Amino acid sequence: MATVSVMPSRTTPIPSITTVATTFTRYLQYTPRDLADGNLVFKNAKVPEANLTASALNGTATPPPYFTGLHGVNIELDAKLVKLMWLTIFVAVGITFVLRLLELGNAYIRNAVCMTRTRREQTYYTLDHFPLWSWLKKNLIYAPLGKKRHNRELQLSSVINYGTIPGRIHFLLLFVYALSQLVYCVMLDWKTSDKGKLMAELRGRSGILATVNMLPLVVLAGRNNPCIALLRVSFDTYNLFHRWIGRICVLQSMVHVSAWMAAYIMAKGEDATIAVFVNNTFLQFGLIAAIAIFILALHSLSPIRHAFYETFLHLHQFLALAAFLGVYVHLCSKMLPAFPFILTVVVFWLIERLWRLGRILRLNYPRLGGKTSMTVEALPANACRVTYQLPRHITIRPGSHVYAYIPLISLWQSHPFSVAWTNIESGPPIAADMGSCSDSTDLEGQTSNKLVAATAPTTVSLIVCARSGMTKKLYEKACESNNNKLFLNGFIEGPYAGHDSMVSYGTVIMFAGGGGITHHLIQIRHLLLGAKAQTVATRKIVLVWSIRDVDAMEWVKPWMTEILAMEGRRDVLSIRVYASKPSVPINTSKAKPTMQIIEGRCDPGAVLDEIIPQRVGATMVSVCGPGALADSVRHHTRRFIGSAAITLNEESFTW
Repeated sequence: MATVSVMPSRTTPIPSITTVATTFTRYLQYTPRDLADGNLVFKNAKVPEANLTASALNGTATPPPYFTGLHGVNIELDAKLVKLMWLTIFVAVGITFVLRLLELGNAYIRNAVCMTRTRREQTYYTLDHFPLWSWLKKNLIYAPLGKKRHNRELQLSSVINYGTIPGRIHFLLLFVYALSQLVYCVMLDWKTSDKGKLMAELRGRSGILATVNMLPLVVLAGRNNPCIALLRVSFDTYNLFHRWIGRICVLQSMVHVSAWMAAYIMAKGEDATIAVFVNNTFLQFGLIAAIAIFILALHSLSPIRHAFYETFLHLHQFLALAAFLGVYVHLCSKMLPAFPFILTVVVFWLIERLWRLGRILRLNYPRLGGKTSMTVEALPANACRVTYQLPRHITIRPGSHVYAYIPLISLWQSHPFSVAWTNIESGPPIAADMGSCSDSTDLEGQTSNKLVAATAPTTVSLIVCARSGMTKKLYEKACESNNNKLFLNGFIEGPYAGHDSMVSYGTVIMFAGGGGITHHLIQIRHLLLGAKAQTVATRKIVLVWSIRDVDAMEWVKPWMTEILAMEGRRDVLSIRVYASKPSVPINTSKAKPTMQIIEGRCDPGAVLDEIIPQRVGATMVSVCGPGALADSVRHHTRRFIGSAAITLNEESFTW
């Protein structure tokens, strides 16, 4: 075994990019035993002695103290636990992926069988033929943690918000994950009488776990998270996991710092001072990362996050970047075993940011001189209709959302909004409509119009309800402009989501609260066109919209007029608008069976009790609105699971 000298007091210089890349490649070639024994010899060149453990030192050298290097760190067990951690993650992802494949396969077959069938011929699919899957949906997948509350926010006052309660499946996954992290951290050599060695082992274990957890932490926070499309799980769910894994990472980081400090005090005694940080890049950047992570934990608390959301977004991104860079330099300066993980984190973070920038440029600035224009129109009931005229044609699937950028109002920050309307329909295929045209002239005209629509620049419309921050500023500026119209520079990012297809369901029941109506409009248009062309199984659509005042109907008036004029609409679509506090009396004499305006609050239970017995085929219940409405719809939908083939889709943007 090679003889090495005692670690010098000076700081090891930060390696170059070439050295980093070479070392990362070489790390992949060695086993945990090689790392533990210090047998890292690259072309007869040895790694810095800071990376060696006591087992790599000969008997004549003085072992380094437990607060520095890898002395006392159980690298072999650390590596095994990291592998076990990734194995459990991949197993969970694999199970979810298989279930999604089965669900998508069943939906595809159902749509293929039912899209040309009558209402009566879809009777088989009105019942659920998989009791185990029904039980899982009712008691685990759709179930709230307690009796009813899930997305309804916990509020001490109108300002202080404690966030939402995870669902039962979310809580189970998070509990198992957190418990496994705790078990990994306490799997130490408790029999040793050397407390310094115990602290060194805890320091190494908590440090590498915190670093490894940064990888799912960053992946789950990304808008271009590949797992969204792969598993058909909403960004909102991943955002929930991001918050809780972040808290686990913070705790592990604090344990790491505390264990190092304890080992340092044990070794130095009264000589322990903060002078250890002087001229020590390794410790300085570790301290920067620890401070950034600690502040991240404090300012991300739900009451602070909700009360000062704009400030939170800016500070959160800055602190996250500081934490990543601090950990990167901290590990890179000594080439520690956890370095490949933080390198992967930084690379993924950069790729995701560059990918977002590329999507923005491609969508809004596809050619020289072409760019997105934006119009903002103030509407009654404190809302704006925001229309983006894109310079190119894109396909936006029903149920998609985009991130709106308005530099004059919110600088570089963006906010998610459901796409309320587009000038281009994303389906059904042209061939499906051609069969119904008997006249060749009509056929040529319709084909020409569809070809033009297929290449025309896309217009994307959003409804922005004024609450606070950016939305309030935008509404006020629009009200102050001429004719309540405002022309600004802006652009959008997306579209995202849109993977929850409703085409295989014979009955679709849509609940919307306030601005949540935007999530359903394109869905309705798509299903109505598909029902006419016999490319979807949908034969019955019920839209239930809960608003405070009928003034809110102005938000969607031009689009709703277009929907009501669609051929065959009366045979498929019925609309119920509930106005809880109308400012003018509602004329019920003009109510029609397919279009009703009702004074009072919406009772989702009563609506479902009426519609479910008259359902056609499988049933989809979709909800987008305030947390209280979503929780009520969830509660009453679960009552029918088992007796009816029913699926729940909930669109929410919790933060």
